[in-house]
Amino acid sequence: MAVAFHQSENSESLCGGAAFARPDYDRAMRQGAGEVIYGEGKTAEQIAAIASSLMGAGQPRVLATRVDAKKADAVAALWGDDGGIVPCAYYETARLVVFGGMPAPDGDGVVAIACAGTSDLPVAKEAALTAEFYGNEVDRLYDVGVAGLHRLLAHAEELAQAQVVIAIAGMEGALASVIGGLVSCPVIAVPTSVGYGANFGGVAALLAMLNSCASGVSVVNIDNGFGAAYQASLINHLSAGTPCAR
Repeated sequence: MAVAFHQSENSESLCGGAAFARPDYDRAMRQGAGEVIYGEGKTAEQIAAIASSLMGAGQPRVLATRVDAKKADAVAALWGDDGGIVPCAYYETARLVVFGGMPAPDGDGVVAIACAGTSDLPVAKEAALTAEFYGNEVDRLYDVGVAGLHRLLAHAEELAQAQVVIAIAGMEGALASVIGGLVSCPVIAVPTSVGYGANFGGVAALLAMLNSCASGVSVVNIDNGFGAAYQASLINHLSAGTPCAR
């Protein structure tokens, strides 16, 4: 199916006359989900303007990632000053801003988020809230790292019932392999930058996860909770088909 692209050739016409962004208004048509704003490196004014432009074009809700608390306060002030009635919520630990609220779950099953340690929570919460933003029921399993294997095994039933598991760990990244050996569903591994010197900012966990001997384990980039949740959501909505097949 051919998809039309409506972006203007003149960037000055976008985002209220600001020449800093070209919002992808047709992304939901092509991919099944609208454009997401990567907040790091953008100003509060840019985030608010892009979100307003996307929602003005018909996108029902917008997610902005990697937004610190100071910037989020400025975004909220701008959003309120604009007189809009669309809610704008900030989740500080996850560093996410959600414009338009969360939808009701409509996936095939449950996405389980297994987080090794409390220090990994920012990545885990980014993954959990992103999954909910895309219409998934989420089961949060926090502080279940392999240093206390009994904590993970206590959730064996929940893991077994999940449609997909996101395994989040720093240090040596062993959690993904252990979970991969316990479940029959896909496991998406997220290495985090948590760890001491030889962790190399998450590279050690990344390489360990890439070399997992457990079948069915795939790996995303370091600290990329958003990317893992997006992929998990695609898996959890397979019964609906791809956007072009619907």
